[in-house]
Amino acid sequence: MPRFIVKLFVLVALVWSGPALAAVEIHFHSFNGSVLFGRYPHTFIVLEGTLDETGEVINENYGFTAKKVSPAILSGPVYHDISVEKPKYLKSTNRHFSLTITDDQYRQIVAEMKKWRDAPGKYYILDERNCIHFVGAMAQIVGLKVEYPDDMLRRPKKWLNHITALNPQLGAKQIK
Repeated sequence: MPRFIVKLFVLVALVWSGPALAAVEIHFHSFNGSVLFGRYPHTFIVLEGTLDETGEVINENYGFTAKKVSPAILSGPVYHDISVEKPKYLKSTNRHFSLTITDDQYRQIVAEMKKWRDAPGKYYILDERNCIHFVGAMAQIVGLKVEYPDDMLRRPKKWLNHITALNPQLGAKQIK
């Protein structure tokens, strides 16, 4: 048998028998929204990939929102919810940046989401605990620098552009 065929066979065998490449990515999204058309500006995370330890396929997204949109949002705490966006909706949003995360970070993110989701009472406060604060908590879990400037608390796209600038290691560009 020719030598190059043997080498090729050995190479294929090594690649085939090696560990599977698995990873979960977290993507940070914003939606421009429009008060006139019923969909407010919003930010949320998308998790997709495969867990290293178990091979479980991950395809999830989470955002924090008021359970019911009403004028009560303007005057104080209201009941909250975790929103899960439909795949069709994801295509119309802005993906600001993505990171590969560890299985442990994935579990921390899901645990943090559950804390926000399962908190008793009225937990959504427009300028103190909204979708931006939720996504900021997730960003901190994966080691990003996070700030909450007052003029950005209702402007998710502008805020994620700010987070992009605070974290040049991402190599991401701001979205116009």
